[in-house]
Amino acid sequence: MSRRLTALVIGNGAYEDAGELENPVNDADDVAAKLEACGFSVIKEIDCTAADMDRALKRFKGELPDNDVGLFFFAGHGMQIEGENYLAAVDTDTAGEVEAKYSSLALNRVIETMEKAATSTSIIILDACRDNPFERAWHRSAAARGLAPVYAPKGTLIAYATSPGQTASDGHGRNGAYTAALLQHIATPDCSIENMFKRVRNTLSAATHGKQISWEHTSLAGEFFFNLSLGARIDDYSGSALSDGLFVPDEAKASHRIIKALKSLTWPVQNPAIDELSSDIANKASLDSLFVLGRNIYQAACGGSNSAVAYLNDFAARTQAVKPEKQKALLDGMLFEVFFDPKAKLRKEFKTRKFEDLFSLQQHKDLSSSFDFITECLLPEAGRFYSIPGRKHPVVVDVATTADGAANTHRLKSIHCGGAGIMWLEDEDYAVEPGEIPNAEKMTIAKFEARLAEQMVVPSHLLTVNYLSFDKQGHERILFPYGWTVRKR
Repeated sequence: MSRRLTALVIGNGAYEDAGELENPVNDADDVAAKLEACGFSVIKEIDCTAADMDRALKRFKGELPDNDVGLFFFAGHGMQIEGENYLAAVDTDTAGEVEAKYSSLALNRVIETMEKAATSTSIIILDACRDNPFERAWHRSAAARGLAPVYAPKGTLIAYATSPGQTASDGHGRNGAYTAALLQHIATPDCSIENMFKRVRNTLSAATHGKQISWEHTSLAGEFFFNLSLGARIDDYSGSALSDGLFVPDEAKASHRIIKALKSLTWPVQNPAIDELSSDIANKASLDSLFVLGRNIYQAACGGSNSAVAYLNDFAARTQAVKPEKQKALLDGMLFEVFFDPKAKLRKEFKTRKFEDLFSLQQHKDLSSSFDFITECLLPEAGRFYSIPGRKHPVVVDVATTADGAANTHRLKSIHCGGAGIMWLEDEDYAVEPGEIPNAEKMTIAKFEARLAEQMVVPSHLLTVNYLSFDKQGHERILFPYGWTVRKR
């Protein structure tokens, strides 16, 4: 089940005339990260001027038609003027209501933009009910403070940090009280959006001793879940196939006999079974059976079965006569086995022994649907990866070294990706005293780059390695310190 989700997240804290707010930037950063983990593509903007907010909304407008769900999140100052709501930019003119109105982003404009994009679900979340000092300076009545209730078009949910006409504090921790409660519950697996916001309301009320009650106005026609568990998101295969520890082979079925042989973990049993796997057997098998079979072929290949290794390496040719949906099920199973254990839980250590051979298949255009499948499986775990395996996103690594005494030998100093150092000591037994040179493994450039690809879980055809201290010729040797790694923490 593929979901197309996009979001615009804005956090404004550095106000010129209304006093700086501490939390909105953190709120935007943290909400954006949660949304990305739930599968959203996110446009994030921080400390926006009125012109910045205008440009961001136009960009968001361009993304909406290609998506099923659109979400807008704003943290910062908001106000109602003549019964309409406005979201303040950092340079909003606070001299008076007219000036503020025309130098802010009108909430109705956001609503109308999302309504006309015709996405099936529109979600607007506003942590924008803070008590604005410039509103008080306008000598307004208390009834005109905070945000006003608005019309929610069909398929829309609008969530407020507090009840209409009320205000909320900026908060005392990293996040505003409302956003802190939202972050606590938004990724709850298989929790509908309505129930999620009920949990937010209860947590917020408890945290503020009943002083702040969040509020939603909804006209949603269907159900939406921010975080679907694997079994709920992936409907191509049954639960017993995803959790193949529950799979019970049926001796009457040829594909099941091969699965049983592969589970023996014995090469003399595994190899003949793999050799018997014909296109005819594959075409007669169910998708569930082939998914489990794919898992066990990859497992056998990692275990050293020559026939399984040969089948994996020659997969495209060996499955040429297999129906496309059956071929996909086999490859889906292989990819799934890399990352998920027999209970369909993400592995603590990925099964990467044959990762490079398997992911080289990504270069076959007609096999791309399987890599889309594993991407969808891994979306909620995006934080475990430099780039989610399955996506064709290039990854660039910069390597700094120092010359060693031996010719063409370079001692590894640091490795950087995305502007940050990614080398770290995984095994404390290899720690050395300050100033000491750690023992290191000498390896060829090819082996070093293969080590990076495996530990970073990035296929070599998507990994570019730049050497900052020398021009790569291919015959150099790299000294890689024992106990260190570039695995994502």
